[in-house]
Amino acid sequence: MKLLSVIVPCYNEEENIRDFYEELFKNTSFFDEKGIEVELIYIDDGSTDRTVEEVKKLHEQDSRVHMVSFSRNFGKEAAIYAGLQKAKGDLAVLMDADLQDPPALLPDMYAYIEQGYDSVATRRVTRKGEPPVRSFFARMFYRIMNKISKTEIVDGARDYRLMTRQVVEAILAMSEYNRFTKGIFGWVGYKTKWLEYENIERRKGETKWSFWKLFVYSLEGITAFSTVPLTVAAVMGALFCVMAFVLIIVIIVRTLIFGDPTSGWPSLVCIILLVSGVQLFCLGIVGQYLSKTYMEVKRRPIYLVKEDL
Repeated sequence: MKLLSVIVPCYNEEENIRDFYEELFKNTSFFDEKGIEVELIYIDDGSTDRTVEEVKKLHEQDSRVHMVSFSRNFGKEAAIYAGLQKAKGDLAVLMDADLQDPPALLPDMYAYIEQGYDSVATRRVTRKGEPPVRSFFARMFYRIMNKISKTEIVDGARDYRLMTRQVVEAILAMSEYNRFTKGIFGWVGYKTKWLEYENIERRKGETKWSFWKLFVYSLEGITAFSTVPLTVAAVMGALFCVMAFVLIIVIIVRTLIFGDPTSGWPSLVCIILLVSGVQLFCLGIVGQYLSKTYMEVKRRPIYLVKEDL
C-alpha cells in the first residue's frame, strides 16, 4: 500500500489539535478506497501551552498520529524541514493546524497527482479577514520578489502542498540554514498544478504571524533568492561618485569666475546627511547578505529534537 504523510507544523495550537485531527480523517476515506494509508505528523515548534499533551492523547488513541517536539521555538521553516525528514510516505502534504488549509481539497489534489503532476499547490484568491495594510504589503512583496528574482513565487501561495517523494527529496537536498520554503518550492521546479480557493479564517486561536515577523520573513526571502539589492547598492554608489565629480567641476568653475562666496551651512548639513544615509543603507544591504553567510558557515543544526513519538 502507498503511504500519505500529513505534516502539520504547530506552535501553541492546543485548541486546534483535535479539531484538525477530526477534520482530516473525515476527508481521508477517499484514500482508503485508493489503497493509501495516512500518517499524521505533528511538528511541535517549542510550544508553551498544552499542544504536546493534546498530541500525546491522540497518539495513545490512534497509532497513525506521530509527533516531533523541538527543544525550543525554531520557527515554521525548521518545522517544515523536520516534517519532511520525518515523513516516510510516497506522498507528503504540508498543512496548517488552524484549518486555514481545508482538508476537503485533498481528493482533488490527489487526482492531479494521478494525472502526472509532481506537486499540487494552493493559493488564496482573496484575503478575507486580513487587515488591509497587511494585504497591501503582502501583494507588494510578491510583485517585488517576482521582478528581482528568477524564482517564481505565486501571489497568495500557501504552504499547503501535496508532493511526490521525488519533490520531497529535492527539497531535503536544499539543507541551507536560512530557509524560505516558498522560494525553495519554486526553485526545485517540477510539474506543479495550482488550486485556487477563497481565504478561510482560523477556526480557533490567534495567528502567530505579526506584521514585524512577516516583514523579517520577507527580507529572508529577498536575500535568499535574489542578489539584486547588492546591485542596487553598487549602482547608488556609482551615481553618487558621478554626482560628486560633477559638483567638484561646478565648484571649481564657479570659484574661477565669481570668486569664493561663503555658502550656507544648512545645505552642507543636508548633503552630508543624505550621503551618510545612503552609505549606511548600502552597508545594511551588504550586512544582510554577510549575516546569512555567517550563519551558513557555522553549520548549526536547523532544529533540535526534545521528544519523538
